Amino acid sequence: MDKFKEECGVFGIYGHPEAANLTYLGLYALQHRGQESAGIASSDRERLHVSRAMAYVNEAFDETILSSLVGSMAVGHVRYSTAGESRLANAGPLVIDCAHGEIAICHNGNLVNAGELKDEMVGDGAIFQTSTDSEVILHLYARSKAPKVEDAIIEAPSQVRGAFSLTILTKDKLIAVRDPHGFRPLVVGHLGDAAVVCSETCALDLIGATYVRDIEPGEVFIVGRSGQKSIKPFGPAPLAHCVFEHVYFARPDSYVFGQSVNEARTALGRLLAREQPIEADVIVPIPDSGVCAAIGFAEESGIPLRMGLIRNHYVGRTFIEPRQSIRHFGVRVKLNPVRSILEGRRVVLVDDSIIRGTTSRKIVKMVRAAGAREVHMRISCPPTISPCYYGVDTPRRSELIAATHTLREIEKYIEADSLGYLSLQGLLTAVGPRSGSYCTSCYTGQYPVAFPRDEAAYLQLALKLDQPGTGEVPAAPVTFHRDLAALQEAEASEKEKAYFGPMKR
Repeated sequence: MDKFKEECGVFGIYGHPEAANLTYLGLYALQHRGQESAGIASSDRERLHVSRAMAYVNEAFDETILSSLVGSMAVGHVRYSTAGESRLANAGPLVIDCAHGEIAICHNGNLVNAGELKDEMVGDGAIFQTSTDSEVILHLYARSKAPKVEDAIIEAPSQVRGAFSLTILTKDKLIAVRDPHGFRPLVVGHLGDAAVVCSETCALDLIGATYVRDIEPGEVFIVGRSGQKSIKPFGPAPLAHCVFEHVYFARPDSYVFGQSVNEARTALGRLLAREQPIEADVIVPIPDSGVCAAIGFAEESGIPLRMGLIRNHYVGRTFIEPRQSIRHFGVRVKLNPVRSILEGRRVVLVDDSIIRGTTSRKIVKMVRAAGAREVHMRISCPPTISPCYYGVDTPRRSELIAATHTLREIEKYIEADSLGYLSLQGLLTAVGPRSGSYCTSCYTGQYPVAFPRDEAAYLQLALKLDQPGTGEVPAAPVTFHRDLAALQEAEASEKEKAYFGPMKR
């Protein structure tokens, strides 16, 4: 589907005899954060054992593989590539052996200065085995002259900029590190005497662990034989939690940045109903991402909610593509309309975002074909106008429809009777009292950490957006406006494809 791609999910556990099996379960709970690869590294205090595969979690591991991952501590990773190609060499955990000993690293996020650091190290003779930015941290670790492993682990991430929530395994320690801005979530819990760290609390729930707290931005959390300790070696930095975790990425049963994702998304829907009211007969969420917001919209508006689109949850990685004459195959294989709910009614479709607009257009057409009298679209976040450089695979700005089209042009393109977005203020109100601690660069184009040099050209595209909260279209034309008719023509002639799993760009 036409969505931002989840980043990665990380997991770690120390002090449990079934560390690998529990890591497997934890990764199962975090599968929504990455579907390209899955990997686990364990330690028996003598050496590290690792298994990785380009597969879903349940495909990557079986009883034989898990039994080979011996030891009472482990880390795990599910990946969707944001920096680096989709291939096994880039799959986490990345494991090396150096002067400081063996180390495995799992990384959620993206380093904006990885290219510069890599060029410098390659110039000094370093050999890189992968194309992922995570390997840069390992090289910095291996090159460190620090006398202790802990000091080397602190020194390495102190040289990088951007987003990093890390779980790190040495032969005798589990270490979690979170960047000073706190872009990506990372939590700590306990399961009996065992310590657990992971991206979301839903992974704690699955293994029966108890949530203790979030790893704080800029914190290095270390678990070893001598117990647990916390170090804050990094300088202060403004908080920049990714607000899109609440909008889309995190599972609704998780607590992220100390707040219930379900409650935040439901609040988004309530505020959306207040800001963008509409007379209609039925609210229909676009599953699964639009369900929570649709519930809030229905509660606030008093319009009944019905599941007018049914999602097929058993879509695999591959498929036999039909002839082009079968229209909208890609969307229909995942979603199918319920005619008895839609026919003759004024329908409000609720979703979390519109990225390119291609999938929204197909869904609107499908709902009309099922007999809907009117089709209105409501989006529970502001228009997405800028790419992300902090661990989310996003299109270039020129591909983001809200960056190059007005509200009315998007409305026309997706063929909806009306289109309404939640305002930025509404979004920040929904995520709670700490609204000032969030990164909203995908909605504002304002970046808390400088973006890569080679990406600067993408950010120079002029915007053509309605003024926030006004719904008015700017009078003056904008230079970089993509021709809507050409876009529609290209879309009509494009061969229909299903969006299974991550799309490679």
